[in-house]
Amino acid sequence: MAQKVILVDDLDNSEGSDVIRREFPLLDRTFAIDLSDGNQQRLGDALAFIERILERSREVKQATRSRKAVDTAPRLRGYTNTDVREWARDQGLEISPRGKITDEIVDRFIAAHPDATPEEQDAPDTPGAQHEV
Repeated sequence: MAQKVILVDDLDNSEGSDVIRREFPLLDRTFAIDLSDGNQQRLGDALAFIERILERSREVKQATRSRKAVDTAPRLRGYTNTDVREWARDQGLEISPRGKITDEIVDRFIAAHPDATPEEQDAPDTPGAQHEV
């Protein structure tokens, strides 16, 4: 004797001959749900509403950290930003906990630590020279 399969609407738990598995696409994925004809119509209306919203919206991308070009002539040799920041704080100099270290602090650090001078160094009088650490 064949068994009769009774499908139940996944939204309102109703049973009926019109309840069938329905597939629908959303955000480049495919979903499946058992729905009656009435709830299928509600789903279609909701998807059409979402489609209108998406057409008028813009995607927000996750913020990423920008990658700076690799400095071919490093400003310091053998020292890290943390070393420079700790030294500056010990000297009573004002320094931000993150970000670019000012040219003045880098120059003062190099003056106090001559071994930090890299072999290839920009001339200090070069206009517009930047000190990245």
